Amino acid sequence: MDAALVELLEEHPVVASILDEPGLRAVLRSDCKIVFLLYGSLLDLPDIVQPLKDDGRIVLVNVDLLEGFAGKEIVVRYIKERTAADGILSSKAFMVRAARELGLFAVHRFFLIDSLSYRNLAPQVRMSKPDCVEILPGCIPRVISWVVADIDVPLVAGGLVCDRDDVFAALKAGACAIASSNRDVWAM
Repeated sequence: MDAALVELLEEHPVVASILDEPGLRAVLRSDCKIVFLLYGSLLDLPDIVQPLKDDGRIVLVNVDLLEGFAGKEIVVRYIKERTAADGILSSKAFMVRAARELGLFAVHRFFLIDSLSYRNLAPQVRMSKPDCVEILPGCIPRVISWVVADIDVPLVAGGLVCDRDDVFAALKAGACAIASSNRDVWAM
């Protein structure tokens, strides 16, 4: 686990998740220091990341959502060698592990939709060894507290974090940060 990412998340607990070009422009006008980039392609990724880096942001790219890339470890190497990104997000343990091996920040994303997905989380975290975990949806404090008790890495609550109450409830339940594409949440 990289202590630098944990410290950044503790200092800047609201992470901007951006889905498109208008989101990119909006985040550049915000105070959000950490950005989860949830769009891009083989052709435009370096050009999307660079303005964020030029503006002093920490950028993690969701490699599962990139157009024109296969779900293979070479994608992580491309991110490392061809972009200025600081790390990746992925729901795939082998991608997270590859990022860590290359010295990138690595966030393992989990979609908790039922008890089976919840039970699989801790074993997957042990396998991937991420810097932190993001769970979606991040608006369920009870589940956040369960996950925090089960794993030994920081947790980011993402997805359906809609307002101030959701942010504070997630942080109170043990999340070290929240990630949201809702621009109103960014201003908190």
